[in-house]
Amino acid sequence: MPSAPEPAPVSAKPPVTLREVAAAAGVSVATASKALNGQGRMTAETRERIRETARLLGFRPNSLAQSLLRKRSFTVGLLTNDTYGRFSLPLMAGVSDALVDKGVSVFLCNVEDDQRLGQLHVEAMLDKRVDGIIATGKRIDRHLPVDLSNLRIPVVYAFTQPDPGAIGLVSDDAGGARLAVEHFLRLGRRRIAHVSGPASFAVVHARAQAWRDVLKENGLAESEPLLGAWSEAWGHEAVEKLFGKADREGWPDAVFCGNDQIARGVIDALRERGISVPDDVGVIGFDNWEIVAEATRPPLTSVDMNLSTLGREAGLALLSLVDGQPAAPGIRKLPCRLVVRQSCGGPPE
Repeated sequence: MPSAPEPAPVSAKPPVTLREVAAAAGVSVATASKALNGQGRMTAETRERIRETARLLGFRPNSLAQSLLRKRSFTVGLLTNDTYGRFSLPLMAGVSDALVDKGVSVFLCNVEDDQRLGQLHVEAMLDKRVDGIIATGKRIDRHLPVDLSNLRIPVVYAFTQPDPGAIGLVSDDAGGARLAVEHFLRLGRRRIAHVSGPASFAVVHARAQAWRDVLKENGLAESEPLLGAWSEAWGHEAVEKLFGKADREGWPDAVFCGNDQIARGVIDALRERGISVPDDVGVIGFDNWEIVAEATRPPLTSVDMNLSTLGREAGLALLSLVDGQPAAPGIRKLPCRLVVRQSCGGPPE
């Protein structure tokens, strides 16, 4: 019995060349190149015919050749020390959203808190001839552990402390705190406590000052914020301090928390004491960390820092610098938004 013929080996088809596109469109190679690069003088009909021919043939331009021609790599580096990606991942989504339509790719490198590792990543990015770098972190009042001040490419900072003379983008923490406290006031809450994180964080003081300002503007009694760790355990402990006294008249009817983990601890501790959220006490968090906010019972109202928008604006700012457009240095604050769920007592959005 004759043996079955062996199947032909699988091989990839060679890429379509510019010469093949030109031949199919009936033009010279030079004309095809100019049409696909948006250059040269020709009728709109000819340019469109060449582009459509290239699309139908599946032509992909040589990115290396284009980079050499335009003196750009169409890549951007994103440096972060946010190991868990809590802040850097939504920010990167915004950066990618801003750059993808421009044909620019983003490389994410985690420098942790290691200066040597950070320098290695920067050198690797420079070797790849990235067009620019976006630096981001896990807090706005600390530098990344790497010096980016004397690079020959543009650098934009987002959600981390910028170098002098650079562009930095951060969320408006004070404005976000105002949104929370003013929302409580609209709901009729008047005894609004504030539980936040460590005093070593600049955002803690910015949010606390905004809380005080709104209370003062509305003629309400001011008190001291309770500061502790960014944790659910601290939320539990804070409830003991706020609601441990026997005089119920002195209990808060609302708690504005410095982050969502603290808020979740507050809500759990109130429930353990038989205090209803939101009927007896409204609770609002900060960060709008959806995996926490939506799993809290009841779901947590929280201030969203609009990190995706922050990333998008950082990407657009970097593109402007890469294109040689001047931009004023300094810190730009972007507004937050309040995502209303059931924990504050108002109707959810």
